[in-house]
Amino acid sequence: MLPLLCICREIRKIAVHTHRKSGLPALYQLASTFSGAPAGLADADTIFALSSGHGKCGVAVVRISGPASSMALRCMAGLRRHLPSPRTALLRSITDPSSKEILDRGLVLWFPGPHSFTGEDSVEFHIHGGPAVITAVLQALGSMPGMRPAEAGEFTRRAFQAGKLGLTEVEGLGDLIHAETEAQRRQALRQMSGDLQRLYQDWSHRLKRCLAHVEAFIDFSEDELIEDGVLERVDSSVVSLQAEIERHLKDERRGERLRSGVHVVIAGATNAGKSSLLNTLCQRPAAIVSSIAGTTRDVVETVLDIGGFPVLLSDTAGLRDSTDLIEQEGVRRARERVQQADLTLVVVDSVLLPCEVQKAADILQENLTSVLPDLKQTNKDRCLLVLNKTDLLPEAHRRELERELNEVSGLPPVCLLSCQTHEGLQDFLSVFHSRLKILCGDPLSGAPTLTQARHRAHLQQCVVALAQYQKLRDTDLALAADGVRLALTSLGRITGKLGAEEILDIIFKDFCIGK
Repeated sequence: MLPLLCICREIRKIAVHTHRKSGLPALYQLASTFSGAPAGLADADTIFALSSGHGKCGVAVVRISGPASSMALRCMAGLRRHLPSPRTALLRSITDPSSKEILDRGLVLWFPGPHSFTGEDSVEFHIHGGPAVITAVLQALGSMPGMRPAEAGEFTRRAFQAGKLGLTEVEGLGDLIHAETEAQRRQALRQMSGDLQRLYQDWSHRLKRCLAHVEAFIDFSEDELIEDGVLERVDSSVVSLQAEIERHLKDERRGERLRSGVHVVIAGATNAGKSSLLNTLCQRPAAIVSSIAGTTRDVVETVLDIGGFPVLLSDTAGLRDSTDLIEQEGVRRARERVQQADLTLVVVDSVLLPCEVQKAADILQENLTSVLPDLKQTNKDRCLLVLNKTDLLPEAHRRELERELNEVSGLPPVCLLSCQTHEGLQDFLSVFHSRLKILCGDPLSGAPTLTQARHRAHLQQCVVALAQYQKLRDTDLALAADGVRLALTSLGRITGKLGAEEILDIIFKDFCIGK
């Protein structure tokens, strides 16, 4: 074996020969030849992209990552002798390496690998955000040897391949980029910080230990080299793990609902004021409002932020029997949306309610049954009764309904409001927000929640595989061990430790260019 010094000399000779053969000037020496770039990434292309948002802005960030990053920094920032101190901003003129024309004046930062986001040598140019400046800098980078534009999500993919981020952390980062509400931001940030990754890794480590003990028992038990009680400890661990995973799965899709938005449907009879409620909540005339019954024929959707929770709000056609084929289709679509809804706002015209509270409660129950035929099986947290047009009620009648109806058993929460005067709107929004919080949960409290459908699918496979171990443990220990192995593989597909290649493209394609 050659001494380490000889090996280093041989590597340097190869690098120098490569540079001479390409005809590049001495300035194009690749600092990352000995920068400690992660295995498999040292020979990767150097990529660049605009990492800040597109369009005119005060400052734009252009990111570069790969072995030629230092070359780009030297050539475009005029640094002939020394690179800047790591992670220290330096004000420089940004020039075109071919024409030497000054393109802009801005900050440059140097992030030597492996202490960078991607684990590779990386550079950032903080330049002015005008389209002409950005285009000129990107074209100058593209003209340099060994440089190419990054694909969507490629920086983050390199960070994953370098071990900087786990797969669930990558997904958390993607969710953080796309977060539109405060609750979404909190959930994404928690996942990106590694809470979910650590939970799944803990389960993986415990499964690895179980699998090792089972296989050791199979291989060496006849030689009496295995201590007593090994399989019993594995049994206990498998039962405990299965129970933990099943509890994790019984989250009523809170994390997934928060990530994608709560589907809320406004439903009820014609002329109850459903479209008025939609317009009131989104504070714009999103739906046509008229006194003619059956004005709304199709589903009208809008996206809202209600107290930090994302809501996909749908206004639907009034529910009634009709001979009009178009209205029949609208009613069919309305009922279909109600079946798919996470929360239904059943709107009732309060003017039609009698003064006697019990009779009013009976009419409300009829309205609920009309909108939600399976209400007895429906969780009452998935429904709100909205009594609209309260501005047309006598004050005494309105107060009595408000006081008495919420005490009637069998009814979901009742909210009285006027979309015309906005009286009662704040009370309704408070009840609405509390229901959204129940449906989505608090992203900062308790154990981390499931946020992806693929996580749920793999965890369900994991539970089935652990059940296989328990079923076959006493009859065929080898097949039982396969159950533990399959469970471990399912968890690995979530964290990216096993069999991740086939899902990487799906995950990273949703990232923007430059991330």
